[in-house]
Amino acid sequence: MFVMIFCALREDFMYETFSLFYPTSPFFHWWQPITHLFMHGGFWHLFFNMYTLFIFGSVLERAWGPKKFLIFYLITGLGAAALHTGVEYLQILYYTKDSYMGVISADAAQQIQTINLTPTVGASGAIYGTLIGYAMMYPDNRLSLMFPPVSLKAKWFVLIFAVIELVTGLTSVSGITNVSIAHFAHLGGMLFGWLLILYWRKKAKLYDYVDWNDHI
Repeated sequence: MFVMIFCALREDFMYETFSLFYPTSPFFHWWQPITHLFMHGGFWHLFFNMYTLFIFGSVLERAWGPKKFLIFYLITGLGAAALHTGVEYLQILYYTKDSYMGVISADAAQQIQTINLTPTVGASGAIYGTLIGYAMMYPDNRLSLMFPPVSLKAKWFVLIFAVIELVTGLTSVSGITNVSIAHFAHLGGMLFGWLLILYWRKKAKLYDYVDWNDHI
C-alpha cells in the first residue's frame, strides 16, 4: 500500500526505477527482479494478488513456517522474472534472425524497442507459485468459484490455470492477441514452485523449518 502511495506521488520515477525491464533497456537496474514484486498496476491488481496470497499463502505459511514460506515466495517470484525475461530474449532473437550485417527491419526494431521500454510489475508470478504450492501440498482439497459456480480439487484447478496461461502466453508472444499480461511470468512462478517442492521432498526438507539465526 505504501508503494502505491509513492507511485501516486512519483509515478514516473517509481515505475522507471523499480519495475522490471529487460536487461538491455536503459531503465534496467540490478535490483528490479526483486523490487518489481512490490509494484502493481493499480488497486485491483494489488487487491487480487494480496487476497490470493492471504487465502493460500497463509495455509502454506502455517505448514512450513514464515521464514521457509518467504524463501518459497521469493524464489518463485525470481523464477517468474527469469522465465519472463527468457521469453523476451527469445522474442528478440526472433526479431533479429533476418538481420543483414547487423541491420534489422523497422518493424523488428520497433518490436525490440517495445520490449526494452515495457515495464513488468506485480507479484503475480509468486502468487501462481503459491497456488501450485497449495495444490501440491493439498491436491484433493476442493476449491469453489462463485462465478462460474464450479467446484474442483485443487490439483485440477491449478492445472487448468497452467494450461490457460500457456495458451494465452503463446498467443500473446505470437501476436495473435495483444494483451499486457506477463503470462510466462505466471508460468515461471508455477514452474519454480513445482521444482522447489520436488527438491524439498527429495531431500526430506519439506517441513524442515529454516532458522536464519543458525546461519548468522
